[in-house]
Amino acid sequence: MNENFILYHGSPEIVERPEFGKGKPYNDYGPGFYCTESLELAREWACGSDIGGYANKYRLQSDGLTVLSLSGGQTHILNWLAVLVNNRTFRLSNDLAFEAREYLIREFLPDIRAYDIICGYRADDSYFAFASAFLTGGLSIGQLGRAMLLGKLGEQVVLKSRKAFERIEFLGYEHAEQSLYYPKRIMRDQQARDAFRTERTRGRASDDVYMLDILREEWKNDDPRLCRYLSE
Repeated sequence: MNENFILYHGSPEIVERPEFGKGKPYNDYGPGFYCTESLELAREWACGSDIGGYANKYRLQSDGLTVLSLSGGQTHILNWLAVLVNNRTFRLSNDLAFEAREYLIREFLPDIRAYDIICGYRADDSYFAFASAFLTGGLSIGQLGRAMLLGKLGEQVVLKSRKAFERIEFLGYEHAEQSLYYPKRIMRDQQARDAFRTERTRGRASDDVYMLDILREEWKNDDPRLCRYLSE
């Protein structure tokens, strides 16, 4: 991560001074200020089905800040998923999903309290659906990892600590027109789903690993087999 770089925050409102301690606890990575380095994505994320918004623009001075990347090679896909299931509300449709959630949190959840910034995939509707399918045994870990790269749904940069909030400077905003950017948001999500359906038609590999396998074999966070699933 560059020491000084530009971030955008999509919102129905202009946010000149992000406030530490605010934010919904059930967001992907818990409370924090959620941004992206992409102006286009911020515009899409700013728009709901009936309202437009703003892509708020900031400069972040990240020198001296600790950064955890959940999609940059220092972690694997189960670390990302453990953070997600620890914060987001999942509909646990069977006993396997309930056991899987508890096991992921116990064995693969990183201590995100040690970091000022977290970077990683944003769990839009399609990504959330892929994660749910893995928990219920419908997807292998390999399929889940490949799904994260489909559709170009983008990554988010989340400010978590007071120190990080002190390093962000408001630079202005760009308008996000609902009639233009909400359809783009929906289309991007649909493209991810379509690409994944194409991926699944290739069939299962002989060495596919499912959540049930991970539970039965009691995989741990330092299991060498997880090197195959390092985030890219």
